Amino acid sequence: MSESSPPQPQLQPQLGTRAVYEMLSSMRFAIALLSIICIASVIGTVLRQHEPAVNYVNQFGPFWAQLFLSLKLNAVYSAWWFLLILAFLVTSTSLCIAKHAPKYLADLRQYKENLRVQSLQAFHHQASAHLAETPAQAAQRVGSQLAGSGWKVRLQERSDGWMVAAKAGAAHKIGYLAAHSAIVLICLGGLLDGDLIVRAQMLLGGKTTFSGGGMIADVPEQHRLSASNPTFRGNLIVAEGAQSGTAILNQSDGILLQDLPFSVELKKFIVEYYSTGMPRLFASEVVLHDKKTGASLEKRIEVNHPASYQGIEIYQSSFEDGGSRLQLRAVPLVPGMKSFEVKGEVGASTQITMGEGQPPLEMEFTGLRTINVENMGANPGDAAQGGTDVRKVDLRSSLDNHLGAGNKVTTPRDLRNVGPSVSYKLRDASGQAREFNNYMLPVDMGDGQPVYLWGVRETLADQFRYLRIPADDQSSYRGFLRLKAALQTPAMRERAVQQYVAGAVEASRPALREQLYASALKALVIFAGDGQAGASSVTGLQAISAFMEQNVPEGERAKAGEVLVRILNGVLFELMQVARADEGLAPLEPNEQTQRFMTQSVLSLSDALLYPEPLVFELTQFDQVQASVFQVAKAPGKLVVYLGCLFLILGVFAMLYVRDRRLWVWLAPRADGSADARMALSTNRRTLDVDRDFEGLSQKLLGTSPSGEQR
Repeated sequence: MSESSPPQPQLQPQLGTRAVYEMLSSMRFAIALLSIICIASVIGTVLRQHEPAVNYVNQFGPFWAQLFLSLKLNAVYSAWWFLLILAFLVTSTSLCIAKHAPKYLADLRQYKENLRVQSLQAFHHQASAHLAETPAQAAQRVGSQLAGSGWKVRLQERSDGWMVAAKAGAAHKIGYLAAHSAIVLICLGGLLDGDLIVRAQMLLGGKTTFSGGGMIADVPEQHRLSASNPTFRGNLIVAEGAQSGTAILNQSDGILLQDLPFSVELKKFIVEYYSTGMPRLFASEVVLHDKKTGASLEKRIEVNHPASYQGIEIYQSSFEDGGSRLQLRAVPLVPGMKSFEVKGEVGASTQITMGEGQPPLEMEFTGLRTINVENMGANPGDAAQGGTDVRKVDLRSSLDNHLGAGNKVTTPRDLRNVGPSVSYKLRDASGQAREFNNYMLPVDMGDGQPVYLWGVRETLADQFRYLRIPADDQSSYRGFLRLKAALQTPAMRERAVQQYVAGAVEASRPALREQLYASALKALVIFAGDGQAGASSVTGLQAISAFMEQNVPEGERAKAGEVLVRILNGVLFELMQVARADEGLAPLEPNEQTQRFMTQSVLSLSDALLYPEPLVFELTQFDQVQASVFQVAKAPGKLVVYLGCLFLILGVFAMLYVRDRRLWVWLAPRADGSADARMALSTNRRTLDVDRDFEGLSQKLLGTSPSGEQR
C-alpha cells in the first residue's frame, strides 16, 4: 500500500510577490516613472495652471479643453495620478537603494585579497616583472608606495607568496547611493510641499472648496484651513492702507482659504518702470501683526527678497488695482441722449440707465491703468517678422495688423506713455456683458492726427476693437460729435449741400448747380444711413459702396467712386462749418491739419454708426489705490529638497569624476630568493587616463611597462 506524498507548498503567490518586488526595485521601472514625471512637468510648465475652464475652451476648443480637464492637466502638480507616480517613484528608488546598498557597503569594506592568482590573467590591465627583492620585501615596498599615493592597502601572506590588494575611489559607490537618495529626498520634499496634505485634510477633515462670491469673512468654516496647517502655498492680496490675514489657495474646482497666524498691512506699494513700460521694481513696505501677541514688525518685501515670519515665507508676486476711485462722464453718441456723471471703485459695480424707457444696466468697473507705454513706431507686420512683442506695448501693431506691405525692412521703435485708460463692463438683465477699454487722452498713431481710442470686445477671448475719434483743434472729441450730430439733422445737411454747391459751381450755371445739389444731398443722405429703408440698412462708406454696386455699371465704378468720395468730403467739410457757425465758433481753416481731421472724421463717422452702445464713458478723474499680491508659503519640505539637491550634486560628481579602482600585485618566490611579480588593475570605466595611470603604476611598482619590458 503506497503512502500519499505530502502536499507541496503553494509557490505561485510567492513568485508573484517576488516579481512585483523585482519590478518595483528595478532601475528601468524607476527611470520610466521619472520620464513620465518629466513629461508631466513640461506640460505643467507650458500649459497655464489653475485657469478658469472657459479660458481653456477659448484657447483650445471644447474637445481638447474637456480632455485636459478630465486628465487634470490644468492642475498637473496636484493631480492624483501625478502624486501617485511620485509616490511610486519614491517607493521604487527606495527599494532599489535597499537592494543594492548592502552589497555596495560590504564592497567598501572588502579588499578582495583572497583573489585567485589565476584570475589576474583575466583583467585587461596587467603587467609582470622579475624583482630582485624577496617577496616579503617587495610586498612591504609596494604597499608603502601605494599607501603614499592615496591607496588603501592590505597585505596577505600565503604559503606560496604574497598578495598585495589595494583600492581607491570608493566614493564612486557612495555617489551612486547619494544620487539615488537625492531622488527620494527631492520627491519626499515635493510630496510634503505639494497638495498632498491639503487633500488629506479635505478627505479626512471634511474640508471642501468654495466657488461662490462675497466677503472673505463670510466664507463658512468648512472652506477654511487652520493656521496650524503644516504646509501650504497661496496668494494674499492687500490694498494700500488695508491689511489681510487670509490667503487664497487655488484648486481646480474652486478655492480654499488659509488662515495665517498673522496679518499683513500694506503701508506703501512702490513700482518703478523701465522706458519700455516693463516694471523695474516691485517693493512693498508692510507691517506684520501677530494675531496672538499683537506684536508688530516692519518689513520691506521685494522681488527675489522675501520676508520670513513664523516659518512662513512672504514673496512679492505682482500687483494690481486695490479699488481705485473713478469718476466717469457719459458721452452721448446719438442725438437726444444726455450726459451724466458716474462714480465708482475698481472691483465694484453700479446701475445706470441709458435713457428714459431703457432697461437698467449693471456697470462693472474692472480696471485702471495709469501708465500705458506703447510701441507707436512698430511696423504692422512685426509679429510676422519677429514674433509677438512680449512686453505688450505694441498698440499700433494690434490696431493696424491688417494693413501695410508684406516686405517690411525695418522695425522702428517709438515707445511712448499714452496716458491712463479705464476698463468697464456693461451687463444687461440676461447676464450678457460687453467689455470696454477707453483711453483718457488722445493718442497720435503716427499720422499726425491724434485720436481718442474707445475699445470694445464681446468676450474675454477677443481682442479689443478700437473706435478712433479724431481730436479737434481744442484736443477734444466734441468737434467730431458736433459733426456727427449735424449729419443726423436733415436741415443742417441741406444747408451744408447748399454751401458746397455755391462754392463749387458758378451762379450762371443753374442746371449744373441743381444736378450737383441732388447728387451731393443723395450722397450725404446715404452716408448718414437715411437713404434705405429697413432696420438693417448699412451706413457710412459701406452704404456708399452698396449704392454704387446697385446703380453704377462695373466699368464705371472706379471713376464714379472718385467723384462721389470727393463730393462727400467737400460736403462734410461744409457740414462741419455749418455746425460750428450754429454754436458761434470760428470756421475751420482749410489747411493740412484740418484735412487730416476731416479724413479721419469720414472714417470715424462710418465706424461710429456701428458702435454697439449709444454712450461712451470717458475717464475724468481718478484716485489710484494700489494692491500688492504676495505669495505666502509654508514649506517644511524645502530643507529636505535642499538636502536632496546637495546629495544629487555630490552623487553626480562622484559617479562622473571618481573612478573605482582595485589593484592586485602577486609576488611569488623564486629559487634564488628573488620574486616574480604579476600586477592587475580593475576599474569601472576603461579610459585613456586609466591606461596612463596603469603604465605609471607599472613603472613605479615593478620597474617595467605593461608590455613587460624591464627598465
